[in-house]
Amino acid sequence: MTRLFATILASLATISAIQADPKPAAVFGDHMVLQQGMPVVVWGTATPGEKVTVSFRTKEASATADDKGSWSLKLDTMMADQKQAPSEFKVAGTEKSVVFKDVLVGEVWLCAGQSNMQWNINQSDAREDAAEANFPLIRHRAHNGQWTICDPKTVGNFTAVGFYFARSIYQTKVVPVGLLNNAIGGTRIEPWMSPASATEYLSNRPEDAKINFSNLYKSHTEPLKPYAMRGMLWYQGESNGGEGETYYHKLRGLVSGMRYAWGQGDFSFYNVQLPNFTGDTNKPEGGDGFSKIREAEAKALDIKNSGMAVIIDVGEARDIHPKNKKDVGERLARWALVKDYAMKDIAHCSPMLKEMKIDGSKARVSFNHVEGGLIVGKKTGRSPVAEDKEGKLKRFAIAGEDKKWVWADAVIEGDSVVVSSPDVAKPVAVRYAYSANPDGANLYSKSGLPAAPFRTDDWASAPLPPKKK
Repeated sequence: MTRLFATILASLATISAIQADPKPAAVFGDHMVLQQGMPVVVWGTATPGEKVTVSFRTKEASATADDKGSWSLKLDTMMADQKQAPSEFKVAGTEKSVVFKDVLVGEVWLCAGQSNMQWNINQSDAREDAAEANFPLIRHRAHNGQWTICDPKTVGNFTAVGFYFARSIYQTKVVPVGLLNNAIGGTRIEPWMSPASATEYLSNRPEDAKINFSNLYKSHTEPLKPYAMRGMLWYQGESNGGEGETYYHKLRGLVSGMRYAWGQGDFSFYNVQLPNFTGDTNKPEGGDGFSKIREAEAKALDIKNSGMAVIIDVGEARDIHPKNKKDVGERLARWALVKDYAMKDIAHCSPMLKEMKIDGSKARVSFNHVEGGLIVGKKTGRSPVAEDKEGKLKRFAIAGEDKKWVWADAVIEGDSVVVSSPDVAKPVAVRYAYSANPDGANLYSKSGLPAAPFRTDDWASAPLPPKKK
């Protein structure tokens, strides 16, 4: 009996010791980057009623685990150290502690979406960049993985879009950058929406109730909440590629739900508009493939603190996973450098439709964001855009009241493009690059950013039937 009693006491002591071990959320670990300039939320589990203290550099805060063993606290705002020296991050319970090493303070970005965000450096056209990727202050964490320091041996598993984004931020601001990779190939937007966003969306679209909303939010995004971050990069839409207006509403729901869950206000949201893909139908009316979802993505620029990278010039007709992720990440970084890091001398937004005015047989289309002016451009591989001084604008279409579209002549005049056709005496509408693969679309700003596809009408793609006499 005495031996049995001693065994029971030993077992209870072991259980007690296990329970007393504080456990921070899985997102915390060695080599992590903490967000500068805002309070850092730290959370985890411990024995109910146990006091947990977190200390990092000169900051310290404590919390008591609730009756379910959960605890949460905030460390006061920190700034990236000029020396960028790593420090230990300690989570101490009553009897045991957890210490994470090589922790930095800098900029944290969530990289979310489907396969083109998940696509890593090894899968991309990035061999030379990978060989030179000695960036110990850039860190990457895959879902349910460990934080990894960026070097030529590890960078192959980094999200490629995220790497090029982080490299641009680091090389410009010389600040540590942490990437939270939260992307899964082949996924639609609905599983990434929070339950609250899904409920609101379905109240207006009950016919979509058959779609499995929020499961990836619960399994992949919620465990990261509310790890302090500067913003979110989103590259998704291929699996929703046949949509238009509905995707716009889902995108707004996704962002509002994330911002509410994080409680950081309107953090930055930068979206990748889908690239050119599939064969060129060469039809002036367009409206096929990804054209309508690109339109929805552009409309979503009405989301506060949002931006969009236009990439209709770097896709591949036969591959939904274009290998050039450099231009994608760097175009996203332009938005962050201007909007988040106050770099005012960088052009960040592609030329966007401003308005159309009809002047007799011609339509004059003007644009916003034409820093330096408009050009006929030429993009070859990963090389910078070059001005094609002898080239002519392509992929402009024009229509009259009969809604019959024809390819148009288009000429740059200042910050505008004058569009016309001898087949349309009285134009009423213009479209540009409004197709799945607008092969040859070549309107750029002098800063090297492609003009976003647009249409000035809201018609269906097909012309109206002839009027009865």
